[in-house]
Amino acid sequence: MKEDTSTPAREASQAEHGTLVEVGLSLEDLIRRGARDLLQRAVEVEVAEMLAGFAPVRLLDGRRAVVRNGHQPEREILTGVGPVAVEVPKVRDRSGNGIKFNSALVPPYVRRSVRVAAALPWLYLKGISSGDLGEALRVLVGEAAQGLSPAALSRLKAQWGEEYQAWTRRSLAEEAYAYWWVDGIYTPLRGSEDPRLCLLVIIGVRRDGTKEWVAISDGLRESTESWLDVLRDLKARGLSVGPRLAVGDGALGFWGALAQVYPNTVHQRCWFHKLGNILNALPKTWQTKAKADLQSIWMAPTRAEALRACDRFVARYQAKYPKATDKLITDRDALLAFYAFPAEHWVHLRTTNPIESTFATLRHRTTRTKNCVTRTTFLGLAFKLAEEAAKTWRRITAPKKVMELLGGTRYENGVAAVDSPPETKQQQELHEEQRLAA
Repeated sequence: MKEDTSTPAREASQAEHGTLVEVGLSLEDLIRRGARDLLQRAVEVEVAEMLAGFAPVRLLDGRRAVVRNGHQPEREILTGVGPVAVEVPKVRDRSGNGIKFNSALVPPYVRRSVRVAAALPWLYLKGISSGDLGEALRVLVGEAAQGLSPAALSRLKAQWGEEYQAWTRRSLAEEAYAYWWVDGIYTPLRGSEDPRLCLLVIIGVRRDGTKEWVAISDGLRESTESWLDVLRDLKARGLSVGPRLAVGDGALGFWGALAQVYPNTVHQRCWFHKLGNILNALPKTWQTKAKADLQSIWMAPTRAEALRACDRFVARYQAKYPKATDKLITDRDALLAFYAFPAEHWVHLRTTNPIESTFATLRHRTTRTKNCVTRTTFLGLAFKLAEEAAKTWRRITAPKKVMELLGGTRYENGVAAVDSPPETKQQQELHEEQRLAA
């Protein structure tokens, strides 16, 4: 006998197995309904666990002190699948101690999920203005996003500012860093005597090779005084020992501050910045060749070979373009400092690229706002951008070498060195004569 596959028969079969699906529901509706059921069950589990924890607490007559007391009015939470309605349970504290139930999934007064809230700074920082933000979110999560007005965004930006302030007070007593990348990022400001604010940032490499933000602070400029405030604050919060190596642009006031606060840290100049400075002092017709000559310096396998490549560059360009060669000679030792560290890390240590790539979006955002970002707003936005960007960071190459370095291992030309007696003055002079002759 042929099976009856008509609609009534099919619906009856589905109902018998508990799988009846309403006709006409879209896929989004089904996903949203499933999300609602899942969220409601999760909140019920939360309150059940809370009540179980207070079960031993009793009144004098033996009754439980904390009991269920219905639900709060239903409200919608804006999630990545659209608005989801939920009823948050209430509890009653008979002892009068004011015990309440606050869901971690649906905190009081929250009208959007963490996932949607995390999207807001990215949308704003990507160049979408406050007025266009609601429309952009409606495309993503539906008409329920119409409540996200510019005023709502302003409240959210205030919350980012509070999170940033809490982060700047965290303890650093247990931290140790192998490397730092440092830079200063300028942005236009509104309502300030100085129309530009400089964001002073530091990224560090921890013991396990992971990267993290060490400092995100503001200063009027990249001055030694501004950097002193940043570094002294780090030391006051427990970072008694500085990194083994710091990488940054030679123009930073950071180096003078570093010498005062963490004098044992080695200085490494950023080759990307130095390359641009040198090429700017040469005619365009010479820049392609000069770039290749400079690359032969930082790509040399040993410091001695890098020094010889440096001498060749000076000999080739000094007569006609002394300004270009002076820029190289002035920072020669700091440009080659990376040779005293593990070779596996050289690719990370020659430039401040981790900071440059992270803050490319921030520069785009401040350009789009056309001088309408205040200091308070800027710091909160920068912190949220940095926080999100850090989630995509990978560990430094050969992370085990970081522990060796922090443990005191010394490196020469990228390889762990075998300690030998220090050279005499005569030996040092002889080696210098041999280098110059070469």
